[in-house]
Amino acid sequence: MNGYFRTENLAVGYDGNVLIRDICLTLEKGSVLTLIGPNGAGKSTILKTITQHLAALHGTVSVAGQDLASQSPRQLARQMAVMLTDRIRPELTTCAEVVAMGRYPYTNLFGRLTPQDTAAVETALRQVHALELAQQDFSTLSDGQRQRILLARAICQEPDVLVLDEPTAYLDIRHKVELLDILRSMARDKGTTVVMSLHEIDLAAKASDCLLCVRGETVMAFGPPEDVLQSHAVEQLYDMEKGAYNLLFGSVELSRPQGAPQVFVVAGNGCGIPHFRALQRRQVPFAAGILFENDTDCQVARALSEHVICAPAFSSMTSAQFEAAAAAVVRCSAVLDAGAPVGELNRLNGQLLSFAREKGIPVYTRYPESEAVHG
Repeated sequence: MNGYFRTENLAVGYDGNVLIRDICLTLEKGSVLTLIGPNGAGKSTILKTITQHLAALHGTVSVAGQDLASQSPRQLARQMAVMLTDRIRPELTTCAEVVAMGRYPYTNLFGRLTPQDTAAVETALRQVHALELAQQDFSTLSDGQRQRILLARAICQEPDVLVLDEPTAYLDIRHKVELLDILRSMARDKGTTVVMSLHEIDLAAKASDCLLCVRGETVMAFGPPEDVLQSHAVEQLYDMEKGAYNLLFGSVELSRPQGAPQVFVVAGNGCGIPHFRALQRRQVPFAAGILFENDTDCQVARALSEHVICAPAFSSMTSAQFEAAAAAVVRCSAVLDAGAPVGELNRLNGQLLSFAREKGIPVYTRYPESEAVHG
């Protein structure tokens, strides 16, 4: 099986003890692979074996058909750049000097930088939006700034393969997005193959061509995100007993409130989601309806409640669905009107609000902080 980056029957671990075995990967040049899985699963061990910081216990890692274990450190440095979680602590070193360390595979025995090397340093700093930090002492940087400088050092190395261990750690959301955009651009424009680990599943799914799910002694899954992240795969990977991963939104919903519903939410068209989550934060069990199955409200409601009345997409709501919703309404102490527009297909939701008022059940437009509703 052809491929630019490959691992064949790779087994990784420490002191002769296998942690993960049978790792078989094939990536085309310019692909982005992300390892995901729980803490302690072995993601960093796999990355350190790929980068030759750890010797493989079995199998091989190859790039462009060459076994990396057979290459000298200088040859490997020309082909692969590494950004691991291990902290470097250079004393009295500017950021530009740290980034320039990425040029050592190309310098002479005296380590002198050519004008071309200096230009590469400046380009890398500009690429990570850190040019203004060039002359600042590296030891004075924040964690997020350090991550950007270390990425610039890796970029400066002009690698064919870039390996990163949790590169978004310590970064705020703006810099997380910027960093992943940089990696995608390197893969697309320069053909750099990126192999990294991330904790943010939503970002991993959006930034990666392939995911590797690591859990136990073998790889749980490998392939495109849309194939790997099927129903309940994330819950199984992380052994989640509470909460749920929403495949549609690429996000996690917290555990649903337990008990009989106290509030009925009349929602639709995405209007109910803030109310569902507000009730979950207060651990107030709720029912919801009538929701079309293709509505985003339906996705979140089902994750946060066991009592959701749904209707098939693109069809009018039925009297049976209305009766089920009305029965749920009378068992609740309040109704929340999420403000969804009422049209021909969902007109029964408007009637549901009228039904609640006729029964003397209070209807609110946001969750009330009253003892009556708290039950």
